[in-house]
Amino acid sequence: MKTEILKQIQKSWNTVADHFNGIDALPSFGPFTQTDDELHLFEAIQDKKVLDIGCGSVHSLAYMNAKGAAELWGVDFSEKQIDTAKETLKGLQATLHCGAMEEDINLPQNYFDIVYSIYAIGWTTDLESTFNLIYSYLKPGGYFLFSWDHPLYAHLQSENGLLSLKGFYQEEGMTRYENFKGEDAPVVIPQRKFSTYLNALIQSGFTIEEVVEPDVPIELKNLEPEVSDRYYSLYKAQKFPTTMIVKARK
Repeated sequence: MKTEILKQIQKSWNTVADHFNGIDALPSFGPFTQTDDELHLFEAIQDKKVLDIGCGSVHSLAYMNAKGAAELWGVDFSEKQIDTAKETLKGLQATLHCGAMEEDINLPQNYFDIVYSIYAIGWTTDLESTFNLIYSYLKPGGYFLFSWDHPLYAHLQSENGLLSLKGFYQEEGMTRYENFKGEDAPVVIPQRKFSTYLNALIQSGFTIEEVVEPDVPIELKNLEPEVSDRYYSLYKAQKFPTTMIVKARK
């Protein structure tokens, strides 16, 4: 079952990849969210070996290169994303793999100083296996930093500006969308509680160092946005964080 889900998600991501070229990339952690310029969650990147999980168009790896990273590695299971990534990093030395984050694709163990994932980790069909693998990739003392949709934000809906909760936060499982990004691209997205992510990290051996529910960027903080019922909007983000960010160390 998991294999079939992965195949379908991969096919759909190949279809919608162009919609995400350069979107949700460092220094951004997510939609309407403070950047690392404000949060300072990454430590010195100079001369570090970094691995991007769900690297997409690799604009985050380009950011890491600009910060002086010694080695750039990325993993994404969309062939279309990897093709785009190679163009983005043209002229730079980078090691890119097309594969699923929850599967062992023979990446080096005890090797990386930093593993990170920007708005990709929640796609995994097997959170425990994914975190176990990431733990194995890191050097002792290295850290893993990821951002993803705040698990409660997915239940926050706006109708004519009135915010309310929909669905059942306590019920975890898979939600199917038939037309991802308006394309003929059905996907299944796991729904998990915040505690599920934290407990899975602990069970994999990580020490959780910081959990951030970020505000909007400082330049948007005092704006008065128009009422919006869009899934991501400044109107909603000023009232509830779109994103969760977790930093954990091996």
